[in-house]
Amino acid sequence: MAFEEDLDAALTRAFEQATQLYQRNGFQRRVGFGRRPALINVDLANAWTRPGNPFTCEKIDDQIIPGVQALLAACRRNGHPVVHVTTCYQVTDETKTATDMGLWHHKIPIEVVDQAKPELWAIDSRIEPVAGEQVLIKKRASAFHGTYLAGFLRANNVDTILVTGVTASACVRTTLCDGLAEGFRTIAVKECIGDRVPGAVAWNLFDIDAKFADVEPLERCIAYLDEVGGKSKAAA
Repeated sequence: MAFEEDLDAALTRAFEQATQLYQRNGFQRRVGFGRRPALINVDLANAWTRPGNPFTCEKIDDQIIPGVQALLAACRRNGHPVVHVTTCYQVTDETKTATDMGLWHHKIPIEVVDQAKPELWAIDSRIEPVAGEQVLIKKRASAFHGTYLAGFLRANNVDTILVTGVTASACVRTTLCDGLAEGFRTIAVKECIGDRVPGAVAWNLFDIDAKFADVEPLERCIAYLDEVGGKSKAAA
């Protein structure tokens, strides 16, 4: 606990100095909310949300899952598109060259997320998809890389993506970076993004907010989803 408190204090000081530098050089601009949102939940599957796995993240039970439940409720009552993203692999034998793991298994133990073990890569039952919501399987960090996500969003006239999930330092971050590059307004939902290493969430959200997305509190995101509910339905 003392270590984390010291780390938080050090990061706060670093952010204060970095903010001055960023703002002096024109960073930390706002991308803003659009008129047609979609919710993208990244890797909130059992291998990341349940205890005892290499990918298990912190603050899942007390913060991330309740926050995502609230976002899902707002999307469902307003008819906003929802995409649940997970990760798994068909060929997890790292001696095989014809594997869909690419070279990622040389860095992290992604081979544990075997497609033959759906209990690992299934979306957490507490935020289980309902009829009409997409479940997208990705192979790389970004939910956009090599998937149909951008096309699905454009077909639904989406201009804004609210991104939640894990991890702040990898799959969430790259999804937000690619989302902006694909032309979507990118919103990172602050309380609904996690990681497994102390300081990783704070640092990445600070840096993401400076360069790739607006980091917005959960309460503001829910209010936005309700505000544009009527407009979104009309646009659909």
